[in-house]
Amino acid sequence: MKKIGFIITCLCFSSTVFSQAKSQKQQQEFSTKNKKITVYTTAENSNLKLTSTDNLVFSASKQPLETETSIFVEPSKKFQKFMGIGGAATDASAEVFAKLSKEKQTEFLNAYYDKQKGIGYSLLRTTIQSSDFSSGSYSYIKEGDKDLKTFSIEHDKQYRIPLIKQAIKTAGGKLTTYATPWSPNAFMKSNNNVLKGGTLLPEYYQTWANFYVKFIKVYEKEGIPIWGTSTQNEPMAVQSWESCIYTAENERDFIKNYLGPTLKKEKLNNVKIIIWDHNRDLMNQRANVIYSDPEASKYVWGTGFHWYETWSGGLPMFDNVRKVHEAYPDKGLLFTEGCVERFDAAKYQFWPNAEKYGIAMINDFNNGTNGWTDWNILLDQNGGPNHVGNFCFAPIHADTTTGELIYTPSYYYIGHFSKFIHLNAVRISSAVSKSNLLSTSFLNTDGTVATIVMNQTDKEINYNLIIASEKILVKIPAHAIQTLVY
Repeated sequence: MKKIGFIITCLCFSSTVFSQAKSQKQQQEFSTKNKKITVYTTAENSNLKLTSTDNLVFSASKQPLETETSIFVEPSKKFQKFMGIGGAATDASAEVFAKLSKEKQTEFLNAYYDKQKGIGYSLLRTTIQSSDFSSGSYSYIKEGDKDLKTFSIEHDKQYRIPLIKQAIKTAGGKLTTYATPWSPNAFMKSNNNVLKGGTLLPEYYQTWANFYVKFIKVYEKEGIPIWGTSTQNEPMAVQSWESCIYTAENERDFIKNYLGPTLKKEKLNNVKIIIWDHNRDLMNQRANVIYSDPEASKYVWGTGFHWYETWSGGLPMFDNVRKVHEAYPDKGLLFTEGCVERFDAAKYQFWPNAEKYGIAMINDFNNGTNGWTDWNILLDQNGGPNHVGNFCFAPIHADTTTGELIYTPSYYYIGHFSKFIHLNAVRISSAVSKSNLLSTSFLNTDGTVATIVMNQTDKEINYNLIIASEKILVKIPAHAIQTLVY
């Protein structure tokens, strides 16, 4: 079978597995014969929100002209496997969720996690101990307990674990869940503070590795299997909130000598380790240092990254994602966090916020990314709670004074991907002839294709979707995103 990207789980090449793989490949063969296309559209200054706007049929295609705008899709050219799209169940999200009526809680859960009623999230990130999006700093152990005898997740059982369990149930019983620490405990750090950076002291490397094991095992006992963990959230950022600094060499050695071997010893070597978990700007250096060490690299699933490096003066460094994928094609890539910062309630419906998501998701997927995780799934009318005033936007907000949910355009833009790209889909070749559109395409395991098209311009655009000698003509409104399913 043709190798596509990287393989998330190690395959044993028995005749049974080969037969299953062959069957899946057969399911993924694509033909335009008798294919109808359904077009779903979300557009500014309209009522279109993931709305079915067209049902089209392929017709014969001639040589396209340079004056036309065309999207060329080639389903036989396959790339990385898709592992899902989702968001983070933070303490803030869980605390706001708990304030909603039962009716609104059900609406919220369906909106994110139900494939038919909502947008079908399949990934979930959560925190190990507190983050800035908690009402305050807290720990699972008493300060100074290096043996972790006082370890307890009672704090999480109040709000966060109930939310995650309901999300898993609404998603059909499974969400790929991974967890990230924002800081070790103060006594383990050089600055004796969970806030404002500092480093993990070498004498506590093993204690901190044991901490991961405790967390993973107790969450699994709660019915929340942990697919993976990252070493540290934003390991090069000294923040006013929970933070800790790891150089590339620090992270490499912690994984190689402590975290990786400890997970293996505790029979948790199925838990994936994600490195970096920070911006695209320095991700190549981090990957080079860790992946060039075979003893560290063998424990690592892939690289996580964020989008906060820069959006001013041009696009972020999408090329860095591609370069990591090209250099290390056997490693995964996961977008682990992004949100629109500097919350302003007057901008709930500010369309460029949504377009930021569309630009990032299309570019990240086209550069080899396997999965994409938004930040908070829910925040209140103030962009929190947040114990250091770092208020942000989420795709859905709740006004806790009225009990109403507020859906932002970002929710619908994300939905154009998460609702129509299925788990284990593969990205396929998709190219646009003009720079006025962006596009990406995925081939689902049932043989359907989802092509996402985004128009950032102020003008309506007519474009061809061309596959071999067949085409359709589609119209996309100004400032709109479409998903074509066929």
